[in-house]
Amino acid sequence: MTATSVNVRLGAIAAARSGDKGSSANIGVVPRTSSAFQFLREYLTPERVLAYFAPLEPTGIRYHVFPKIECLNFVLEGILAGGGSRSLRIDAQGKALGQAMLEMPIDVPADLLGELVPHHSMKRPEV
Repeated sequence: MTATSVNVRLGAIAAARSGDKGSSANIGVVPRTSSAFQFLREYLTPERVLAYFAPLEPTGIRYHVFPKIECLNFVLEGILAGGGSRSLRIDAQGKALGQAMLEMPIDVPADLLGELVPHHSMKRPEV
């Protein structure tokens, strides 16, 4: 993180949905604002996603951008170690991978943070 950026979790500016495709997992990322989509389109590269999920040993990645609906899609090949009927992993269908991806730390330029994060999610919870 640089002095001009703020480290936040991906979930601060996006939602996600995931599931299985055989031994691979499909993760859709839905930015919460148009500005967040433009930022994530450049920032959330296939290489960054592969590096984040490296401990699960994906064998490859396919990446798709859907500009008209402002969504990103990642297919992590081989990440489910055989898939639902063969894998010994707790989440053999990849349902939790979208939530795991939302925990990814990202560096957001400080001057863009207000545009990327919806105002309701910037409020601090009352204690």
